[in-house]
Amino acid sequence: MTVDQAAGRRDTSPRPGHVPVVIVGAGPVGVTAALLLARRGVRTVVLERHHDVYPLPRAVAADDEVRRILQAAGVQEEFAAISRPARGLRLLDARHRVMAEFPRAAQGAHGFPQTSMFDQPELERLLRDALARTPECELRGGVEVVGVYQNGDGPDDDGPDDVGPDGEGPHGEGPDDEGPDDEGPVRVAYRDEAGEHLLRADAVLGCDGAGSLTRDAIGAAWEDLRFEERWTVVDVRTSLPVRCWEGVDQICDPRRPATFMRIGEDRYRWEFRLRDDSELDQERLRDLIAPWADLTPGGDFTVLRQARYTFRARIADRWRRGRVFLLGDAAHLTPPFIGQGLCAGLRDAHNLTWKLARVLRQGADERLLETYESERKPHARHVIRLAVAMGWAMTGGQDGAAAVRRGVLNAVVRIPGLSAAAARDLVPVLAAGPLVHRRARWGGRGLVGGFCPQPWVTVDGRRVRLDELLGDSFALLTAVPPAPSLRAVADGLGARTVPVAGLGDDGRLAAWLREGRADAVLLRPDRVVMDVVPSGAGDLTGTADWASLLHTTRSPLPSPRSVEESLSRSTTR
Repeated sequence: MTVDQAAGRRDTSPRPGHVPVVIVGAGPVGVTAALLLARRGVRTVVLERHHDVYPLPRAVAADDEVRRILQAAGVQEEFAAISRPARGLRLLDARHRVMAEFPRAAQGAHGFPQTSMFDQPELERLLRDALARTPECELRGGVEVVGVYQNGDGPDDDGPDDVGPDGEGPHGEGPDDEGPDDEGPVRVAYRDEAGEHLLRADAVLGCDGAGSLTRDAIGAAWEDLRFEERWTVVDVRTSLPVRCWEGVDQICDPRRPATFMRIGEDRYRWEFRLRDDSELDQERLRDLIAPWADLTPGGDFTVLRQARYTFRARIADRWRRGRVFLLGDAAHLTPPFIGQGLCAGLRDAHNLTWKLARVLRQGADERLLETYESERKPHARHVIRLAVAMGWAMTGGQDGAAAVRRGVLNAVVRIPGLSAAAARDLVPVLAAGPLVHRRARWGGRGLVGGFCPQPWVTVDGRRVRLDELLGDSFALLTAVPPAPSLRAVADGLGARTVPVAGLGDDGRLAAWLREGRADAVLLRPDRVVMDVVPSGAGDLTGTADWASLLHTTRSPLPSPRSVEESLSRSTTR
């Protein structure tokens, strides 16, 4: 792929009518999904209506789990160069007195700062640059998707890549039936300057935002989680002194709630809920930001963007139909108060792509794809509710309620361990399910459904992060020599078996296994603990329950990148 293609310019070379996966939308979620699929040998075509990245900042925060996802997509080092660690979150009252503080660590369990600030256009550019370097991915920009069809609906499929002007069908798909008959090839109709085209795909990922056509195509509807407010967002570049604690300030003032954060060396963002929709002139803006900065006439202070947004809390009632899936804002809308909107979309991509690749490339059971919504939807709902609660803490109630709220918060934040618990609450363990095997009578219950930590380890004298050693597939971490039956299971999954002793991680993984009363853990490709070998048990607890989903009709395929290649490109400490 050429740089021109990466910028969204139309490629005039011949295009086949079939592609394994079509991704609708080239925002961070869509492009990350394409890169993750490419790591597993799955070709994609990404369709995007814009020719270039959207130039104005939107999302600005990523947590350490998302940094790990970007590592899996192969862009972590580039992201590190454009991001800035943040110290955490403070809740302030109307007089800017600290009510509560939730610090974030410089290195979280995933091996990265627990909060990083960034400029979304810069993230999108580095993702598209990576896409341009990846032969399994193609970006077609400046196109309009007009239909997504499956099960015989929509245009006929006789031609390789062409839809006549009368070939459009309804966006709906007929009867609402799931099952094998609902999983046939998907067709995506789109138009560009040259006319109308039809792509046949084995799967379609709808990463096309809040106004998703893909969501309409699968007959999904919004569930309103009852939060809707109009806010004004102001992005600024200035060299003037700004009073900043290097974290996020949330002003809990029902009369004038606000949010402030530093994004970069000279970049800042303010968000205000105003009583009217009038433009902020220089004088009014000076009054609003006075607690943080003093604007002097003629001083270096450039407003990059001033925009009004309606913050909403919604979740789609269904995320999949057949081989069509919703990700990101197409599936859920999160108010921005805890910085989890984009994070949730990247988690969607990480959860779905390895499962889809295993079905498409290795012939795994179609039921594996059902676990995407069952695992991700409860977590997305949970995070939205946390964001709504934070929104109400900032904006709800009158002066009396605000006083009560301040007293309660001051008491609550003194509870030992509350800050750590609040951080964990953003990423609760997955509920028990087909790929999360949890039995009360076995040891290791506390590990299953959670993430494996990612320390730095030593391999052949090199210091690398754990995931660079594990590769892109399943992995077995073990503190004891694995029994032959356990090794056979690992081999059947294409899992790399890694003894935790001697990794040079200061015993962190061995201690994690001991605390979880486990001799070994089986990690999914997204680094979630799927199953455990309890201390002294010798074998995994639930092979019979998940094996049928992961059984493949074709031999396990090697990762497109070998572990040796991964290590050679890793950055050492």
